Amino acid sequence: MPLSDMIAYPPRRSRVHEAFGPAAVSFALWTAAQIGADVFWVREGWRPERLNPPGFGGFDPSRLILAQTKDQTDTLAVAEEALRDGAVPFVVLELTAPISLTAGRRLQLAARAGTTTGLCLIPEGMGCNAAETRWHCAPVFDAQDSTRQCWSLKKNKSGTNGAWHVRWDPETHRVTVVSPVRE
Repeated sequence: MPLSDMIAYPPRRSRVHEAFGPAAVSFALWTAAQIGADVFWVREGWRPERLNPPGFGGFDPSRLILAQTKDQTDTLAVAEEALRDGAVPFVVLELTAPISLTAGRRLQLAARAGTTTGLCLIPEGMGCNAAETRWHCAPVFDAQDSTRQCWSLKKNKSGTNGAWHVRWDPETHRVTVVSPVRE
């Protein structure tokens, strides 16, 4: 069953959302692959982790533009301009510190102006009240399926919260809901 039949997934356009947890990067790349969007990814250049898009089945790394910034202030500024411009339909920004309600609202206004979807990847416990939705994303061990994850909707301004076990379906290029108990 497609996840869109159960909840508001993929994240609503013209809004900024948040994801956190050990599988938040998968959430971002699978969302981009499912909606068929190019991705503008903004992160601070000093961070030691590296993004490896070929490691995520279903995502075409040629659709990724990576911008590395000096600090979070620059990350927010670059992301706001990308959201407002609307040339790339999906903007992901990695945040390392909390942002103010004002900064969150600026991102929301920019996403609305550019009809762009924004996704902030945040550390746990660091969400902004301006976010439309907030997702916790974690891998689930399954010896037969390395793509199985649990996505928990922790905040949803437009509906219900909940948790779903999902997997990436390489044939349909979609995220699908699966039973938490192996049949």
